[in-house]
Amino acid sequence: MDLKDCLVKMEQAGRLTHVKTQVDAVHELAGVAAAMEGGKALVFDRVRGYDYPVTTGMWWNRENVAAIFDTPAPELSALFAKAITALHQAPVAPVLVEDAPAQYEFMERPDLGRIPVPTHALEDGGPYFSNCVIIARDPDTGVRNTSVHRLMVSGPDRLGILMDVGRHLRDYYERCEARGLPLEITINNGVHPAYFVAATTPSSAAPIDVDELAVASYLLGEPARLCRSRTVAVEGIADAQMILEAEILPFVREPEGPFGEVSGYYATREDRWVVRVKAISLNREPVIHMLHPGIEVLNGQGLGIEANLLQSIGKKVKGLKNVYLSHGGNHYHMVLQMDPPYNGMAKNAIMAAFVEFSDLQMVTVVNSDVDIYDPSDVEFAMATRMDPAQDVVIIPGVFAHELNPVVKGNVSAKIGFDCTYPVPKPSCYNRIAFQKINMADYELG
Repeated sequence: MDLKDCLVKMEQAGRLTHVKTQVDAVHELAGVAAAMEGGKALVFDRVRGYDYPVTTGMWWNRENVAAIFDTPAPELSALFAKAITALHQAPVAPVLVEDAPAQYEFMERPDLGRIPVPTHALEDGGPYFSNCVIIARDPDTGVRNTSVHRLMVSGPDRLGILMDVGRHLRDYYERCEARGLPLEITINNGVHPAYFVAATTPSSAAPIDVDELAVASYLLGEPARLCRSRTVAVEGIADAQMILEAEILPFVREPEGPFGEVSGYYATREDRWVVRVKAISLNREPVIHMLHPGIEVLNGQGLGIEANLLQSIGKKVKGLKNVYLSHGGNHYHMVLQMDPPYNGMAKNAIMAAFVEFSDLQMVTVVNSDVDIYDPSDVEFAMATRMDPAQDVVIIPGVFAHELNPVVKGNVSAKIGFDCTYPVPKPSCYNRIAFQKINMADYELG
């Protein structure tokens, strides 16, 4: 149940390609990934100057992920929703294991220069880890937190990190810094995607006093496996390809960025927090895992967010069928599919979505006869079912995601579009339909 098992499953399903030509970690690897984005996952077998291969693209499409979880792609959101339900109803605690595969080799003097960390976008400030799962403990309660943050390599044992406002890791750090103490963490690379789903579970589904690793346990079908660290009092993921034992230093800020972010723009270079790596452990013949900025981020985070919002919004409004964090909206646009039982309820769903996921800038609501994954079909609903005079909801001065360049001081306006037909449905909204046929029954010349 580790990353290598996942690669085998994707390869058996025809969802993996090996890049055998040698590539440079600076821009070239990411350039090849950008050219192949959206298709099969990739393994770069030869990265110039390094001993370890690099994989990316696991989250490029839902079929890749479906092969790993042995679940049809359309049912992934439902599977992740069940994992979030289990987090609250029947959480399975992680277990500590001895002789962890992730600790096969120890690098007592950490040297990140040995690790093939790509420099992704052309204006990035340096090599970046983009999908490592960070584990920390609440300095007051000891509860574990699992999260994902970007990490820029700035030295053999040094990383720059971004900790967004409102994130639990930042809350932990600020309480430690107030006491003049570092925050100890482990940085886990090359993990089963179940851990990534756990780490990206929204805080609305996993409050600060809840250990998200129960989500991973549910998806793995067994308790999440952790291992004791040598230099910090925080566990690592026992089956990771690499674990960095580290601490976020108090009162230290150094330049970090730019970085091509989920917004589709570069995050600015500013003085941000600093991580000191104390030790590195490696799996046998490790494969370093990178998340290619773009579709991977939207799918990797989107599936978990969709699963949570399908449940949480569905509890507040009736008639919700499905939700989709759209690719064109770059993390900031959610499409809700619902058949409201009463007029005005679509607008309730819009407001509920903004409450449940504060990163959103825009919410569009359509009926169940609209394909939420098809931008043309959503646009059809917008053009033919939305009266701008009464179906546009604008909420000024709302807390928003700081990485979106339209947001200033963590505040901006947000907009919602009610593109549902009136209740009861007038006959003029019946869409053109044709007889369903099976093309296998027809001979074509």
